[in-house]
Amino acid sequence: MAIRVTLDRILLERRMSLTDLSEKVGVTLANLSILKTGKAKAIRFSTLNALCRVLECQPGELLAYEPSDSDVLEEVADAAE
Repeated sequence: MAIRVTLDRILLERRMSLTDLSEKVGVTLANLSILKTGKAKAIRFSTLNALCRVLECQPGELLAYEPSDSDVLEEVADAAE
């Protein structure tokens, strides 16, 4: 997936555990773990809003774009058209 969640880095910087974040945000530990490990397929704006509020950050600090192989192939195909 081209979008990477950098929650682990931010938690480390804030010296906050996933359990603490779960309690403050109101999202289950299991769902935050899925986000943290990069296994999430989507995120609700309400969850993103709560994370940014509690972590005092911007959405761009939580999400990073890294082109995947399929993105590169799509670009090549688009350029060929």
